[in-house]
Amino acid sequence: MFTNQTVRKAILAIPVLTLAATMGLAGCGKSGSNSSSQGEATPSKPLEVSIMTILLSSTPTADDNPIKQAIEKATNSKLNIQWVSGNNYADKLNVTLASGDISNLILINDPFIPVFRNAVAQGAFWDLTPYIKDYPNLSTKVSETAWELTKMEDGKNYGVPRPRPSEADSFFVLRKDWLDQAGLKEPKTTDELYQVLKAFAEKDPDKNGKNDTVPFAAYLNAPVDMGALLQLENSFTGVNGKWKYKDGGLVNFNFLPEMRQAIEFEKKLYDEKLIPEDFASLKLSQANDLFKAGKSGALMEKSGTMNGYYDILKKLDANFKDIYFYPLTSLNGYNPKGPGFSGILAIPKSVSEEKMKQILKLIDTWMNDDVFTFQKNGIEGIHYKMENGKMIIDEEAKASSTASNFNQIVYVADPYDSATKNYFSQEADKLYRSIQDERAKSSVEDISIGLYSPTAQKFLPEFDKSVIDLKTKIILGREPITAWDDFVSKMKADPNVAKMTQELSDAYQKRAGK
Repeated sequence: MFTNQTVRKAILAIPVLTLAATMGLAGCGKSGSNSSSQGEATPSKPLEVSIMTILLSSTPTADDNPIKQAIEKATNSKLNIQWVSGNNYADKLNVTLASGDISNLILINDPFIPVFRNAVAQGAFWDLTPYIKDYPNLSTKVSETAWELTKMEDGKNYGVPRPRPSEADSFFVLRKDWLDQAGLKEPKTTDELYQVLKAFAEKDPDKNGKNDTVPFAAYLNAPVDMGALLQLENSFTGVNGKWKYKDGGLVNFNFLPEMRQAIEFEKKLYDEKLIPEDFASLKLSQANDLFKAGKSGALMEKSGTMNGYYDILKKLDANFKDIYFYPLTSLNGYNPKGPGFSGILAIPKSVSEEKMKQILKLIDTWMNDDVFTFQKNGIEGIHYKMENGKMIIDEEAKASSTASNFNQIVYVADPYDSATKNYFSQEADKLYRSIQDERAKSSVEDISIGLYSPTAQKFLPEFDKSVIDLKTKIILGREPITAWDDFVSKMKADPNVAKMTQELSDAYQKRAGK
C-alpha cells in the first residue's frame, strides 16, 4: 500500500520539464496559442475555475486527491468541482440553468435539452466558434463530426464536445468460428447475411447435435426504435438514424421504399426462426445473454466490448479465441458512424471573455498527453511503477484513485477505443483496427442529431411508437405488408408529418449553412 508520505513525495516529484511545458495557461505550450494573439496576460496565480459535472462513480474526488493536484499544477489552476450524482444530474442541471447561477464550466450531458436551448437563445452562454482555432488540441482531438453535430440551430458551437470515438459504432458482430465451420465468408450484403444466419440455424455451429441455436440475438427497444433490428433496417436504407437528406430536404427513413424491403426481410428472419420467437419482449441484456450462452452467432455490439463476452465463452469452449468475436465491415456498403461526443462543456456569459479564453486554454492544456496521462494511468510511484520500460499498475491504488471521475470533465478519446482494447491479443488488436479502418471508408453519421423541430417534440414520439407497433405486427404475421403501404400513404398526407419534416429540413440546412 502507498502511504500519505509517498503521495506527497510523488506530487513533488512530477517532472519539472513536464510541468514547465504546460504550466502557463496563456503561454505557448503545446497548444501553440500565444498570449499576444489572444490578448491574454500570463496569470500570476492559478486560474480559479468552478466546475459542475456528473458523478458516475460512487465516490467524488477529494480536493487533496493527488491526481487532481497533479492536473491543477500542470494547468496552473485551482479547480473547485461540484460533483453531482448521475441519478439526479438532469434535475440539478435544469434547476441550475433556470437559476442563472452557473459554474464557470458546466457539463451539459445533452446539449439539446429545451432548458439549454432556451439559455443559449437568451444569450446565457459563450459562442465558442470563433475561438476554437486558437487551441490546437480542441481542433485536432475533438472530431469534426462532434463539432458539427453539437452545433445549435444557428450553426454555432456553445460548448466543447467531450470526445468519444466516432468509428466502430455498434453494428453486427458474428461468431467467426461459426462462419468457418459453415464454410462461409464475412457477409457483405443483407442477402449474404441471410445465408449466414440460415447456416447458423441448420449446421449445428455449437456442435452439440441439437437444433437449438438462435442465429441473430435480436430485441426491441420499444417505444423508441427497433433495437437490434434498427441497424438491419439501416443497412437497407443506408440511413444512420431516422432521417435522410434527399432532394434538398430531409425524408423520414420509414418513407423510403427500401424500408418495405427491410420489413419483409425481418419477417422472413422471424418466420424461419433466425431471430428469437420472443424478440418483441426481449431486452438488450437478455439478447446479449443468448450470445454469452453460446446459443447465438450474431448480435449488435462494439468489438471493444469483447471483455464482456470472452471469459464466459472461453469457459463454454476452451478453443474460443478473441478473433472469433468478429465485427462486420459493412452491409450493402453501410455501417454507422457514432456522433463522436458525449455531452459538451459550456461556459456561461457571466464569465468574462478573458477568463473564457483562459478556461479554453485550460481544457486544451489538460488534453496534452503528459497531462491527460494523470487520469489515464495515475501517477508514477503512487498508482504504478516502471520496470524494464513496462508500466506495472498497482490495481488497488488505481481503483481507489477515482481517476475516472475526471473523464466527466476533460477526456481524450483513443480513436480505436470502440474497436479494441489493450487486453486483446496482438492478432485481434491488428484485426479489429484493420476492420475499423475499412469501416471508416463507408461509415454514415446520423445527420439528425441535435436538429430541433417544435412539431417533432410533440408528434414524433407517438409517430415512432405507431411505426414500431405496426412493424412488429407485420413481422409476427398479425398484419399484412399492405398495412405498411396504407400507413405510409396516410402519414405522408398527415399535416404534422409535413410540418415536422419542413422544420427539421430548415434546421438542417441552417446548421449546415445551405
